[in-house]
Amino acid sequence: MMRRHALRALGTTLALALLATGATARTDPKPTGWTADNGDGTFTNPLFFDEFSDPDLIRVGDDFYLTGTTMHAMPGLPVLRSRDLVNWTFESYAMDRLDLGPAYRLEGGQNVYGKGIWAPSFRYRDGIFYIFSNVNGQTTQMFTARSPKGPWTRTAMKRSFHDLSVLFDDDGKAWVIWGYQDIHLAELDARLTDIVPGSERIIIAKGAGMGEGSHLYKIDGRYYITSAEWSGPFRMPAARADRITGPWEVNPAISRDEDFGETAGYRVGGTTPPFRLTPPDPAARGGLSLHQGGIVRTPAGEWWGWSMFEGNSVGRLTALSPVTWKDGWPWFGLPGNLGRTPRTWVKPKLPVQPIVAPYRRSDSFDAAVLQPIWQWNHVPDDRHWSLTARPGALRLTALPAGDILQARNTLTQRAVGPVSVATVEIDGAGLKPGDVAGLALLNRPYGWAGLARDASGLALMLRDEQRAAPLRQPIAATHLWLQVAADFRSEKAQYRWSTDGRHFTDLGSPVTMAYQLMTFQGVRYGLFAFNRDGRTGGVADMLDVTVAEPLAESRPAIPYDRTVRLRPVGAPAAGEGFRVVGLGLGRVALLRGDMALTVAADGATRLAPRADGPAQSFQWMESLSGGAMLMSLATHRYLRATEDGGWRADSPGATADNRDRSRLDWR
Repeated sequence: MMRRHALRALGTTLALALLATGATARTDPKPTGWTADNGDGTFTNPLFFDEFSDPDLIRVGDDFYLTGTTMHAMPGLPVLRSRDLVNWTFESYAMDRLDLGPAYRLEGGQNVYGKGIWAPSFRYRDGIFYIFSNVNGQTTQMFTARSPKGPWTRTAMKRSFHDLSVLFDDDGKAWVIWGYQDIHLAELDARLTDIVPGSERIIIAKGAGMGEGSHLYKIDGRYYITSAEWSGPFRMPAARADRITGPWEVNPAISRDEDFGETAGYRVGGTTPPFRLTPPDPAARGGLSLHQGGIVRTPAGEWWGWSMFEGNSVGRLTALSPVTWKDGWPWFGLPGNLGRTPRTWVKPKLPVQPIVAPYRRSDSFDAAVLQPIWQWNHVPDDRHWSLTARPGALRLTALPAGDILQARNTLTQRAVGPVSVATVEIDGAGLKPGDVAGLALLNRPYGWAGLARDASGLALMLRDEQRAAPLRQPIAATHLWLQVAADFRSEKAQYRWSTDGRHFTDLGSPVTMAYQLMTFQGVRYGLFAFNRDGRTGGVADMLDVTVAEPLAESRPAIPYDRTVRLRPVGAPAAGEGFRVVGLGLGRVALLRGDMALTVAADGATRLAPRADGPAQSFQWMESLSGGAMLMSLATHRYLRATEDGGWRADSPGATADNRDRSRLDWR
């Protein structure tokens, strides 16, 4: 009963938040979490609104498989499956845990934050799935399985290959490339654990324009490499050759500048708290753009690309891009606007699939195992957590730690944008002096709210790493609810608490979430218990966790059959409006009377009698910084307001500062 009350109270809180932002919740059937599928034949990037970095994707028959970096989180290397490249389901983790010493276990004051396992290369040959992945200070690790569901076997290779990619060639040879800017090539031996002596060479030298995060392909007899360059503006260089040993020709960018109009958020400076937090900068360029990724051909013969981009404090996100082949290069984007990816576009020509999200984020801990969304912060100590000691609860024993970053057995899941609210019901009756247990934002600066017991009794505590001292207020209750509402648009999060699961009270002031490289991850929600007095303490029972997504709406809000006054974001409404007429697939015509806004090949516009066709069709999408983006199907460029009050469809894409006036307000 109490859990149902908590959910009802949470719904009220979210409704108030939605009213405050002017947003609306969807009412049509769809998973409660973010999904890229708009349900109308289109999709909206990102594929997932939580961190999925360094992605690699393969096709095996009619199925697509995806994996990515997980750093120090355990288990790691998730394997997702899709039939349409848009809707993905969880299959397995290739790695249950990677225990390579005390630092991986948070022992002796050591840690592997910002390290661990990263940049995987996903491949398939002769009935076997392969994932090759980097580990800091170790050799590259190879994982193999006959099914994407596992079980997976880990084998250490003989060498370390930075940001490697493996290619199984037509003649049976296996090749590996690796490196940053200078691209190395070698042949792998029959066991795939070492290189063939004498086969290593540099095939692309520094200064040629390549980066790292390479993906190696053989397509119709020709070899291709995609890579990611972060020096200067983020971009995706590519290279091609008729022979794998070269010579290689480099294209400096098949994708660049595409950040969907996102604003660069808070950045962390310094190494000790309080940190210098550089505020969001709409004028910043090039640091968020699509970069590391690759390409895949569907059974229908279409080509699609995927790549990651910086999502600020929520983490690095993954986008799906249509690919246009021109002059022998696989450009991300559409004819007339190559290198730029539409945020909303028509789904691949593949069988229609159910709209799903990969994970269930809420957990009542009444199953024999944790939901796949959960990952431990470093290798857990299995002696001190349990799902059976109290049925229907996750029991955590408070182990000694100075603070959350050294707390063992912290159970985490990736925070999800653009807005999410995490709530945990906690029973702290088993806490002993020095213990604290609660709900964290695992990041840098970190924050947490918890129930603490010390010599003076129980207290509710809020710890913000930017503030010297925690907030502390005495409390009598041992059973309460802790909640944090995280808005990744403003990068602010507010903690709340309740003793009845129905009425929530703010705890302190909002905390700031920032992009940082200490953990090399985005913000994570964490359940924790630790003892500040240096000893093993009591226990805390986490009875229920809910993660709500009040803005889990990928579909653009299109004002069909309404007359609106389009204007650049921030500009006053003026002039005559357009009636928005739906054309299907999220496309619209803009009418004044019987005349439609019509786009010429050079982007010039005029009003002309309505007629079906690309010249009068616009794909409606939204910028990540807010505002509509209307892409002409005639030019594949975006409508912008000119200084003289007219319109042109020649913008390559929106920017956060809206310098070219292509981010449009219509409300």
